[in-house]
Amino acid sequence: MTEQRNPTIYSNFWVYGLDRDWRKLSQNDRDAARNELAEILCGSEQAGVTLRGAYSTVGLRHDTDLILWTVTKDLDAMQQLAVDINRSELGKYLENRYAYLGIALGSRYTADHAPAFIAGTPPKRYLSVYPFIKSHDWYQLPFEERRKAMAEHGIMGREYPDILTNTTSSFGIADHEFVVALETDDLEDMVKMVEYLRSAASRPYTTVDTPIFLGTLKDVEGALADLG
Repeated sequence: MTEQRNPTIYSNFWVYGLDRDWRKLSQNDRDAARNELAEILCGSEQAGVTLRGAYSTVGLRHDTDLILWTVTKDLDAMQQLAVDINRSELGKYLENRYAYLGIALGSRYTADHAPAFIAGTPPKRYLSVYPFIKSHDWYQLPFEERRKAMAEHGIMGREYPDILTNTTSSFGIADHEFVVALETDDLEDMVKMVEYLRSAASRPYTTVDTPIFLGTLKDVEGALADLG
């Protein structure tokens, strides 16, 4: 009998930087370009791609201005949306500097841990997203030892129940192994949690967890308006 699998769910974070020439355009041209892109993004659901959030990073990092978090069961549809963005007038001025692609597989260490966006939990005000890679030594440890370390990590994280965690897997499809996305309404709370987790037993096996991008959730029109 063929094993039945749930549909694969892809998550992608497109991190954009804005060309300075954008602000040299007339106000009317910029308004029209923003409206065009907003229409594309707001219509993405009809093409099978959910926009979980549009996040403004203006003033939060020197090298980026916008994050679009897309979720889909159809990778071709996600890629077509990226093409449509590039073809738009505003897209001519947006450089896709990072794409954090992952698949929502859940955790192999605990059956009840799934990304918050899979559970249908609404997004929160702030998003912090970054790539994640563990050392080769980690994968040489016995499975039970790894499972115990991750269980401790989970117990520590649950001391901050208001922070949503979203971890997706990227082995073989991106340079990173995982994508970690944290959502919160309280940045101070998130800073305290991440610092606290530095003492977890699994921490010494982390080799990459930067660059980190922080964005503020806005409606599509608001995030595009922040571009100027």
